[in-house]
Amino acid sequence: MILAGDIGGTKTNLALYEWTTERAEPIRLESFHSGDYTSLEDILEEFLTPPRPPLPLESLETEDGSKGKQDDERPPERVKLAAACFGIAGPVIDNRCQTTNLPWIVDGRTIAKQFDIPRVQLLNDLESTAYGVLWLRSDELEVLNAGDPPKKRQALALIAAGTGLGEGILFWDGKSYRPMPSEGGHADFAPNNDQEIELLRYLRSQYLHVSYERIVSGPGLHAIYEFLRDTKKNEPTWLAEKIKVGNPAAEIAQAGLQGQAEIAQQALHLFASIYGAEAGNLALKALSMDGVYVGGGIAPKLITKLQDGTFMKAFTNKGRYKKLMSQMPVKVIMNPHTALLGAASVAAALSHAPSP
Repeated sequence: MILAGDIGGTKTNLALYEWTTERAEPIRLESFHSGDYTSLEDILEEFLTPPRPPLPLESLETEDGSKGKQDDERPPERVKLAAACFGIAGPVIDNRCQTTNLPWIVDGRTIAKQFDIPRVQLLNDLESTAYGVLWLRSDELEVLNAGDPPKKRQALALIAAGTGLGEGILFWDGKSYRPMPSEGGHADFAPNNDQEIELLRYLRSQYLHVSYERIVSGPGLHAIYEFLRDTKKNEPTWLAEKIKVGNPAAEIAQAGLQGQAEIAQQALHLFASIYGAEAGNLALKALSMDGVYVGGGIAPKLITKLQDGTFMKAFTNKGRYKKLMSQMPVKVIMNPHTALLGAASVAAALSHAPSP
């Protein structure tokens, strides 16, 4: 049995697998609200310790009809694991991570010792997603650009917007793709036109450093909306009220996709364009001729907007390299558990590796 985890600032997904050499479906999968726990260990304790099954009534009654004690008061045993792997939102250094959006320190050695797991591996969440990409089926992807990749393999790129913006690269080592972690989402935002220059000026009045993550993320969509609201003054009252009491990014996306508010449509257009531009930047840096994958929680929800050409227009808008960019396949990941899948594949490999 192996354990896989996808640890995010909002949600933590854990799953148990019986994985040999082929992709397997989880035996058990549970989701936890990360903010309700003080550490990953607390979540693991709850997940790995099964509840005590209720005893039959007859076993609890004595001859005089009174209730007796349970014969076995020992706590139920934890699940025995051969290996575990966790994808975590944050930089992983020496199998240890101080999470970006949670007050947690996750240490692979500590988890291995506390839960008696022979092998525990921590990965950056995009690194975990990159491993998962290698196991995806074609029906779990939406194609934005078919492209024309070369016969000789080179590299893949991965970009994923959600609570933050993650980026990763998979290079071909001659036998397989090797995922490489990155914190590229925190690189400086580079505007491409006058409106984006004004957006940068607007955000610089609030932040010392304006990264792509400040814009290409859930909070970033809200920031774009606020920029348009404060400069165009075209916010409808009903939408302002919905944003105030609901999830701002979700409300803006819904209003934009349904054509209910011009400001929301403008926000989505600007978001998709900047997302596409940064995906193209990553593709150039990695020279990912084998393809670019767009992951994260936002892309599947905005798939109709990403398919209208806005994303790919910005992606290929690289001057003399426009033709090269158009040759790169671009696909949106529709499977929400790709990071978990990747962590499971790494845990499975660990469980079958020879002892050191």
